[in-house]
Amino acid sequence: MAAEGEQGGDPDSASGPVAATGARVWAAEPTVTFEGRPLRLGLTTPVLTMLPDNHASWEIDATIADVAEIAKAADRLGYSHLSCSEHVIIPTDVAPVRGSRYWDPLATFGYLSAVTTRIHFATNVLVLGYHHPLEIAKRYGTLDQVAGGRVILGLGVGSLREEFDLLGVPFEDRGARADDALRALRAGLSTQRPEYAGTYYTFSDVVLDPCARQPSVPLWIGGRTARSLRRAVELGDGWVPFGLGAGDMGAMIAKARQSAAWAARPQPIELVLQNNRPADPAADPEGARHIVSRLVEAGATAVQLRIIHHSVSHYVEQLEAMVSALA
Repeated sequence: MAAEGEQGGDPDSASGPVAATGARVWAAEPTVTFEGRPLRLGLTTPVLTMLPDNHASWEIDATIADVAEIAKAADRLGYSHLSCSEHVIIPTDVAPVRGSRYWDPLATFGYLSAVTTRIHFATNVLVLGYHHPLEIAKRYGTLDQVAGGRVILGLGVGSLREEFDLLGVPFEDRGARADDALRALRAGLSTQRPEYAGTYYTFSDVVLDPCARQPSVPLWIGGRTARSLRRAVELGDGWVPFGLGAGDMGAMIAKARQSAAWAARPQPIELVLQNNRPADPAADPEGARHIVSRLVEAGATAVQLRIIHHSVSHYVEQLEAMVSALA
């Protein structure tokens, strides 16, 4: 599951002008179809994150080679993106709840980009408070060059106070800092001479080389509250919630559609919704279709899929079965 973007009572909601996004939010056209229409279908990648009682036994000793086999299959079958979460360090007393395994997205995606050609790579999520915006811009801008323009930055506010404290970064004003960081990233990701002046971050007369290959790297906002959705509407390109049912997400989206910020957006927002109950398309194709249908009805423009799997080969079989089930 993603590093939590909003749990813990974010004290600040997004404010300020709507982000100026590019003409497109996502470069790759979806090749998976659902009810005769293209659908962007991504994956909550196995192995990379291991939550208590929420993983298959084969994942415990799995390697990057196993993940690469899944990535290559997803790439071949037309899936839109793979995800990878971030936690830098987990206190031992928190690990039984949050899990303790979180592969680093930068290194992981660098490897996977070398064995794929079209699938995108979404951090889900980076915690904004752990990084200076220019650090993210340089590291993930470089990755965007390495991957040929296939990076999606999923970003969150964060909620694990103990991790903030261990890293020596402020916790109480993390919401306002995150909003400023999002504006700074928008200003700095795709230019070699970034300039920005904000409340927490200011920079000018600097060179960022390489910067991102994409003229506008998609910024998805993670979280599970209405505030995270407002932040996405006002400052991001997409919303990627977690831990919510389709009904709750649909109600939140319906309410957000009535806001002035939604109406003022220059481009539609990407709504990347996840299923809580894993799909089993090989054993229950109709059930898998129903899971996706519920998410689309809730407002999904893209789906980040969780599936049942018992091995690498079974995971690949499930990917193939899912494409067939949705066609």
